[in-house]
Amino acid sequence: MGFFVTSTGPGNGADLGGLAGADAHCQKLATSVGAGERTWRAYLSTGWTSTTPVVNARDRIGKGPWYNAKGVLIASDVDNLHTANNVTKSTSLDEKGTVVNGRGDTPNTHDILTGSRSDGTAFSSAPGMPEMTCGEWTKSGDGSAMTGHHDRTGLATDAWSASWNSSHNTVGCSQQALVRTGGAGLLYCFAAD
Repeated sequence: MGFFVTSTGPGNGADLGGLAGADAHCQKLATSVGAGERTWRAYLSTGWTSTTPVVNARDRIGKGPWYNAKGVLIASDVDNLHTANNVTKSTSLDEKGTVVNGRGDTPNTHDILTGSRSDGTAFSSAPGMPEMTCGEWTKSGDGSAMTGHHDRTGLATDAWSASWNSSHNTVGCSQQALVRTGGAGLLYCFAAD
């Protein structure tokens, strides 16, 4: 296994404890199912604020290939992951090998936090643009973060609705706001080694 969607978020909305806290959450869940010998990284970007460095999600996750808990290939390498991957509802399993709820399920938890553009790079701040990383993954109140849809479905049939990593922003950073938007504070985790 080299890829999973977290079965739960850390529980404090989009306050993940920054990148280090998100990575630790991935590592903890992987360890709970016997995959802790690998180095796990959350697929998250930062750099929205001028006080934090730009970190692209695509640069944190290793080179691939990545397989899910059932041994199904998700992507052969970073370029494949961002052009023609196998991220779908049936392949985006959690660390236990369970299908994660998507649109049409109760509750819907298809919004996966990423803070990333579709090519896996970070957004830069610009006047008038919404926040993309909930305070670089340290806020659980006001703000917003970019999400993707692990099930590749949304309210429309456009490319944004079907994007696994860059679909829409949350309505806030609290756990309640993430749930209201269609998520639960879940993350994509990749083995970087």
